[in-house]
Amino acid sequence: MIFFDVTKSGKSAHHSGIMRVSRRLLAELGAEARPVVWRSGRWRRPGWRGPAAEIAASDWLLTAELFCEEERPGFARFMSARPCRLAAVFHDAIPLKHPAITWPQSVARHPAYMTMLADLDRVLAVSEWSRNELTAFWQWQGRPARAEVHTITLGADFLPGAVASPPPATRQGAQPRETIVPPGGGDATEPARLLCVGILEPRKNQAFLLDVCAGLWDAGLAFELHIAGRVNPHFGGEIERKLLAMQKAYPGIKYHRAPDDAGLLGLFRSARAAVFPTIAEGCGLPPMEALRLGVPCVCSDLPVLREHTVGGGCIAAAPGDRDAWSAALRRILTDDAWHAELCAQAANRKLPGWADTAAQVRAILRG
Repeated sequence: MIFFDVTKSGKSAHHSGIMRVSRRLLAELGAEARPVVWRSGRWRRPGWRGPAAEIAASDWLLTAELFCEEERPGFARFMSARPCRLAAVFHDAIPLKHPAITWPQSVARHPAYMTMLADLDRVLAVSEWSRNELTAFWQWQGRPARAEVHTITLGADFLPGAVASPPPATRQGAQPRETIVPPGGGDATEPARLLCVGILEPRKNQAFLLDVCAGLWDAGLAFELHIAGRVNPHFGGEIERKLLAMQKAYPGIKYHRAPDDAGLLGLFRSARAAVFPTIAEGCGLPPMEALRLGVPCVCSDLPVLREHTVGGGCIAAAPGDRDAWSAALRRILTDDAWHAELCAQAANRKLPGWADTAAQVRAILRG
């Protein structure tokens, strides 16, 4: 049996990457996994008064959440007692590498969390990049690791059953338009749409993207930039204020503060391209989800993103390079033949789904 940690994911309403990994992996593991929560120094079944979980030595405890002794009193003692086999999904070392723009709680937690991972039986890194960062951290500590570290590939199927659809049609030339039929009948046109998905914060670099798009609007291009994501309460306020202020001069900016999964799927399907100007990632799940839906991407040229984007349908631009990003976005908006080629590349890729991820996890835990 796999006892699956839902201490945070079971009650959080956020659609963060970690929450998505936890929920989708649990769902695909199905009857093999039993959700549990850490409460009052022991594992319990979900529910405020849930009974203690009866975990045997042959069972696995698997978590995709972040943890430390301060947040989960007694957790270190549980690990030392080793009443069962222990495994965790490792996402990234971003709080250590970018502390000035990361949640203070995450910065405080992360060194202890990454240290504790060394004492587990299995660690499942979400990318080779993350795997190398974790093992390099242990080497820097001079810490021998008990854990076997494996790399898994996260599922790119945004919602169960969601498949690639034909790209929005566009006209030739410098004024890309999407042809639609409004509910009342008749013909109408809307500007082509670029979509950026991610929490509003400096790491996701939406302020930079807004400046790049402003230059294209000033040059006469007609398109919309849809930004979807909640606001980081520590670092996102300034970006949100900039976005709202720029909307007055550039009505092509559309902000979706907290779309649900169905709403986000609709945004993906209506996009000419998805854009991700991020400066740091552990995996880069939204670009994979876009590509699986047949939507071309323009992404920051980061080693971690190259693990998934080199297979076609994605264009890389140097992080923070305004000229490179302007050229890439201009071309994907105006060059219909190139755009169609990228769409075909994306639609023909064999990106894994969450069922494949669950199969990888099962194989690693049984190995």
